[in-house]
Amino acid sequence: MHANYVGLEKIVPLNSPAQGDQEVDMKRWFTAAVLAAIIAALSPSVFAQWPSHPQGVPKGPDGKPNLNGPAPRTADGKPDLSGVYIRYDPAESDGPPAGRSPLVKGGNAGAGFKDGLPFKPWAAELQKKRAASLGLNDPDGLCLPQGALQYHIDPQPIKIIQTPKQIIYISESNYGLRTFYMDGRSLPPMGSVTPAWHGYSVARWDGDTLVVESNNFHGVDPNNVAPQTLTELAYGWLDHRGSPYTEAMKLTERFRRPNYGLLEIELTVDDPMAYTKPFSVRVLQRAVVDGSELIEFICHENQTFLKNTGREPRTDPAQR
Repeated sequence: MHANYVGLEKIVPLNSPAQGDQEVDMKRWFTAAVLAAIIAALSPSVFAQWPSHPQGVPKGPDGKPNLNGPAPRTADGKPDLSGVYIRYDPAESDGPPAGRSPLVKGGNAGAGFKDGLPFKPWAAELQKKRAASLGLNDPDGLCLPQGALQYHIDPQPIKIIQTPKQIIYISESNYGLRTFYMDGRSLPPMGSVTPAWHGYSVARWDGDTLVVESNNFHGVDPNNVAPQTLTELAYGWLDHRGSPYTEAMKLTERFRRPNYGLLEIELTVDDPMAYTKPFSVRVLQRAVVDGSELIEFICHENQTFLKNTGREPRTDPAQR
């Protein structure tokens, strides 16, 4: 069973020195408010499930699903990534396998790097402020579209629909929808198209690896890191610790399905305005084999996050 919920990892603060009783009180109040919102959101979701309809799952000699069975393939011999997946978070206590990037842990893209992410000074300062606010302006909590990595690491499932000309990526979280164009078109030059929350994505096969390249994202303006609107404050969240990206980011994702049950996604972030060098991280997803489907998730329905954080839009009494 899966439920629509905000992972608790998104509200756990980074270890940092106390900055006075006022800040401590604010954090306690904010954490309590968010926890209340989570509990409220969880209650109805327990009953909100589509009927299960398993199909095409390989079985072992014991009749149980064989997740280590071969990945399905399309008529042209390419791996078929179609299916529903949910985040899989193994320990990897000895580090990532040879030739692989570190896993994202605890909603933090930099968790697997000894010295953290290679931030430029302004980006490091912004990330610290975002983390200290416990994700106050994270697009997830604001019911706005999220960053590509955020969808991959959220606890809600994702669904991939694969066709020869395009691949559709759907996240149950905030009902994120991305399109990967597979028809041979080129990635548009940076700034040549209107920026979008999910960017513009083209994809191609490299052997059994699907390579997706994306650019032209909404991002943080380094010259205005404290905009006045909630929408702009939600721009450029790479992870749930507030690691920023700008409109200069090019994102490369590599999707691999080594067997039926595992989907590996490796992301390379190349954003010369926010980071001193490109870096890569990895996320694992497990196939959902019981026939569960994504359920409808309308974030603004009964949304209480803005109210609980004291930012609910005020209505002119004359308009009531």
